[in-house]
Amino acid sequence: MRNPVSTQWIEITPGFAGYLALPPAGRGPGLVLWQEIFGVNDHIQAVAEQYALDGFVVLAPDAFWRQAPRVSLGYEGADRERALTLMRAYAGPDALADVAASVACLRARTEVADSPGGPRVGTFGYCMGGRLAYLAAATAGVDAAVAFYGGGIHTQLARAADIRCPIQFHYAEHDDNIPPEAVASVRSAMAGHDAEVLVYPGAHHGFNCWARASYHMPSAALAHGRALAFLAGHLCKA
Repeated sequence: MRNPVSTQWIEITPGFAGYLALPPAGRGPGLVLWQEIFGVNDHIQAVAEQYALDGFVVLAPDAFWRQAPRVSLGYEGADRERALTLMRAYAGPDALADVAASVACLRARTEVADSPGGPRVGTFGYCMGGRLAYLAAATAGVDAAVAFYGGGIHTQLARAADIRCPIQFHYAEHDDNIPPEAVASVRSAMAGHDAEVLVYPGAHHGFNCWARASYHMPSAALAHGRALAFLAGHLCKA
């Protein structure tokens, strides 16, 4: 049976590419998917295709394009060390430029369905990508955002006042990278916003990724359902 999702790498700006997954209908609301520190690897490509099957036009930008174009890494050993090195070298201004360019690129695609007020584009991401989704909500004019265990968001809460779109946060109960007090600070900073902060009992960092030892299927399934309902509710308005 032919895969109903079509995929290709596209140019976002010269030298900067992204993995594009189109839904079976060929059109739909846009979603910018931000990678973990491991690149647009097999898992991120599969997530792009998963949400494309759900009806979205998904673009997964290659965030490390300046250092290691289209790098695809595993989760342990030398690959993990290289991923950490790439992440530490990914400067704030570069990240903000990539966020703005990716949202603008996807919003301009003819496959992104029009709606009253123009094409609607959301964003989501995992770990480093969760932080980039948060930054997109604060700086890039997206229509909705979802951050899965976004590392470092609690250090950038000064930007919370700039968020105008609905936003949803997913955190693991047990996360060596994001302690409970960091989650509490996000919850406090987002009070008064259209925001949800969800914590998954028994889960650890990376619980969505089926290729990692920390994969926690009940939390991954619940989070996917919640994120999907949230994004559809805000991006599929008539």
